[in-house]
Amino acid sequence: MHVADYVWYITVGVLLALLAFDVFIIGRRPHEPTTRESATAIAFYVGLAVVFGLGVWFFSGGEYAGQFFAGWLTEYSLSVDNLFIFLIIMSRFAVPRKYQQTALLVGIILALVFRGVFIAVGAAAINEFSWVFYIFGAFLVYTAIHLASQGENDDEDYKENAVIRFAKKRLNATDEYNGVKLTVIKNGKRLVTPMAIVIIALGTTDLLFALDSIPAIYGLTQEPFLVFTANVFALMGLRQLYFLLGDLLKRLVYLSIGLSVVLAFIGVKLVLHAMHVNELPFINGGHHIEWAPEIPIWFSLGFIIVTLGITTVLSLRKSRGLPAEPVQGEVTADEPAPESSDAKNA
Repeated sequence: MHVADYVWYITVGVLLALLAFDVFIIGRRPHEPTTRESATAIAFYVGLAVVFGLGVWFFSGGEYAGQFFAGWLTEYSLSVDNLFIFLIIMSRFAVPRKYQQTALLVGIILALVFRGVFIAVGAAAINEFSWVFYIFGAFLVYTAIHLASQGENDDEDYKENAVIRFAKKRLNATDEYNGVKLTVIKNGKRLVTPMAIVIIALGTTDLLFALDSIPAIYGLTQEPFLVFTANVFALMGLRQLYFLLGDLLKRLVYLSIGLSVVLAFIGVKLVLHAMHVNELPFINGGHHIEWAPEIPIWFSLGFIIVTLGITTVLSLRKSRGLPAEPVQGEVTADEPAPESSDAKNA
């Protein structure tokens, strides 16, 4: 797929402009988006992704369009699973509801940065070493087994990583929020607020999810342009989706299992591709393994759609009739935040 330099510039420029509008115009005021605001934004971003995919079809053909849609759906599903972890983090740190939008926005920007770095590294590795597909495939199969062993999504399964534990232990912190600011001065001493710890938690979570998402997308397309755009479109509107779905995120109880099936499928696809282009001297004498099949993109796209569709239906059927859980960490504009230990001791 040949993409002219000016197409890259225009695409990156438009996507960055959309992101800047979301950050500096929509997200400049900490608030909880209304249902109408969230639904409108999600419809716009999803529609934009579909139009982009159709544009790829028109200019480059159905094969590349199928690669984009398969990659976008996979990355979007992984991002929704990421939202579930974000939900747990917001709950654990009791982030006031009106400040969650800002925290999510920072988390999504960090996700874009990390994925951009991994996309560049992955592209360079693939161009130089065909055997990297073996590593990507094995890693995805391992990730799939790990996800499947966890079973249903559960708050109790979440464990803080080493970076979060280090930050909570070593940083001079207060448990009192200072709006969306990361620090506060008390008694002449600068302390970090819980929002700073939340940002660290979201950032490290994004980093770990990028390790899964980039090998997955390269299992569906090796075109850097499609890898980049599929990832960006998958992250657009996630902030609004977080507020629109609300308790529904917790009702997608089989999402991790469905994703494990998709990742295992892509992992096997990568290994088969690695065998097909094999150059390792200790495998088949360094020759290509001709009998290894190449799974067509139309089959991959259909498999992903069917698997995620079944996952969603089964999840909603199981959770149907369950009482809605109150949103933890919610603090409305009319309600005072819980009194912190610092306030009590002041």
